[in-house]
Amino acid sequence: MTRSELASIIDHTLLKPEAVPDDIKKLCEEAIRFGFYSVCVNPLWVPLASEILRESGPIVCSVIGFPLGATNCMGEEALKAVDLGAGELDMVIPIGHLKSGYIKKTAAYIQDVVRASSGNPVKVILETCLLTDEEKVLGCRIAMDSGASWVKTSTGFSSGGATVSDVALMRSTVGETLGVKASGGIRTLTDALAMVEAGAGRLGCSGSIDIIESLDV
Repeated sequence: MTRSELASIIDHTLLKPEAVPDDIKKLCEEAIRFGFYSVCVNPLWVPLASEILRESGPIVCSVIGFPLGATNCMGEEALKAVDLGAGELDMVIPIGHLKSGYIKKTAAYIQDVVRASSGNPVKVILETCLLTDEEKVLGCRIAMDSGASWVKTSTGFSSGGATVSDVALMRSTVGETLGVKASGGIRTLTDALAMVEAGAGRLGCSGSIDIIESLDV
């Protein structure tokens, strides 16, 4: 895998609450320079990132219901983010509903975001560190049945991030129907390539540049 190939599947991410406009500008400039697929930012920064990237390659990805998945306003949040320029949405599954086996309620949240997305891809964050393997599989199946485009491992704000075994489990569950995004704790080139080998088609990284520059080609 070349630098450009790896960069093209990375969502260059900055979700820290203390981020300021200069940080977002730097993130966007880096995404343009290195050819990352997108910048992933909190909804607050979607207008700024969209303006900076308006005539560039990278798109803007916004997070929805982040980081807990415990809000009643995901649909409205998604609608606003798309209106302001987001081209992809990474939503946190309502984790408590999923763990309680509330399949219809969990699906309804995803469906609300999918409807609000105006056809833009929706990634469903499972927060795998909080789930059993059975719950991970169930979450993947609900995401498939609810119109999502991707399943994603983690927010990066809980007790753990992406693991090779979780990525492999998610890929085996969704097959080629959905994409799989690995995110959370991917800090080295070795980490990144292991996730790709396990079946990830997208990586969420905040240390993206260090990872890319570790490649010789």
